[in-house]
Amino acid sequence: MSSSGDDLLDLDITGIAHGGTVIARHEGRVVFVSDAIPGERVRARVTEGGDTRRFWRADTVEVLEASPHRQAHVWPEAEVTRDPSERAGGADLGHIRLDHQRALKRRVLQEALDKFAGAGIQAPEVEGVDDSDGTGWRTRVTLHVDDDGRVGPFAPRSHRVVEVSSHPLARPAVADAALRLTGRRAGRVELVEPGDGRVRTLTRADGRRRPAPETVFERVGEREFRLDAGGFWQVHPLAATTLDAAVRDALAGRVDPEATHFDLYGGVGLFASTLAEQGATDIVTVESDRRATEYAAQNLARYDVQAVTARVDRFLQALPDGTRAGAVVLDPPRAGAGRDVVEGVVGLDPEAIVYVACDPVALARDLGTFRELGWEAPQLRAFDLFPHTHHFETVALLSRERGTSR
Repeated sequence: MSSSGDDLLDLDITGIAHGGTVIARHEGRVVFVSDAIPGERVRARVTEGGDTRRFWRADTVEVLEASPHRQAHVWPEAEVTRDPSERAGGADLGHIRLDHQRALKRRVLQEALDKFAGAGIQAPEVEGVDDSDGTGWRTRVTLHVDDDGRVGPFAPRSHRVVEVSSHPLARPAVADAALRLTGRRAGRVELVEPGDGRVRTLTRADGRRRPAPETVFERVGEREFRLDAGGFWQVHPLAATTLDAAVRDALAGRVDPEATHFDLYGGVGLFASTLAEQGATDIVTVESDRRATEYAAQNLARYDVQAVTARVDRFLQALPDGTRAGAVVLDPPRAGAGRDVVEGVVGLDPEAIVYVACDPVALARDLGTFRELGWEAPQLRAFDLFPHTHHFETVALLSRERGTSR
């Protein structure tokens, strides 16, 4: 078969893949399909094919037998009735009922754990964080402007700008600001609604430098965190509070006030403050982004915290032999921590490890390494902090296998 994009296949959808696509087979070859649901039969157009490819990709163009879990897409501009090149990207599960989205996310996590972490770890239910319909939560939205001045999201897996008349996942003020964007140079536009509720528009036009960053704040309970408007912060307004509470619960009774505790990939200091609130009096937070580390030092000034700018793997390698930890919290990027970091953390001989993960496959790989080194994951929780997308967060508590000692 050619990969001209004109090839149509009738496919039975049998599974879901990490990344928002589902799985079918055609003549023994795996086909990753967009905009479908396990259990459906769809007609799909091949977008990446050819006899030499191990797998193909295809876009659903017609639903032949619909799942009972299918709904009208929450974003009309992403509906399956539109040509795939004109579908808005960024809500890849929006055609699935919310409760079933969470069941599928749990399935993705379980399959990742079984494949990469080894047998015996049970994926938890994926918890919702509010009673909403899963719209109106994004405090940060990235849009694009093409050479013709069109503003909107990219179509999935492309750089084609799709003009839209709504932004249902965005917070109302962010959605309103997005629809007012006009007259921009080609490039990227970020809309941010920080803790004060006022939307900022951050523009990165082709060939132009970004203006000096503005300092904004976010709040978790009574704690305030300062950061750059374009700096990293969770995009769901309840995310930081939810993850803070989950880490706090995992650490309960495991924080020795006399020990040194580590917050790795610490950003602007959220989990270092969680450690402090749990009784830690000696904390080191490590983050490779210099600006974030500077903010962490400010945000954590009332605690005994050392904020270090460094790559986590290099920081761990440079620690003196015999350095030991009380508790370690790590919140790595999407690629995960990796073997070197996992080995470095285990080498600290900590009392407990809490791993916050935004990618289930990376988490499972790292858990597999921890298990090789004598650590298990007796407690996992998962949170649907990105409804109508394939993303979710997992918090894992790690402890030594029975029979091992400190």
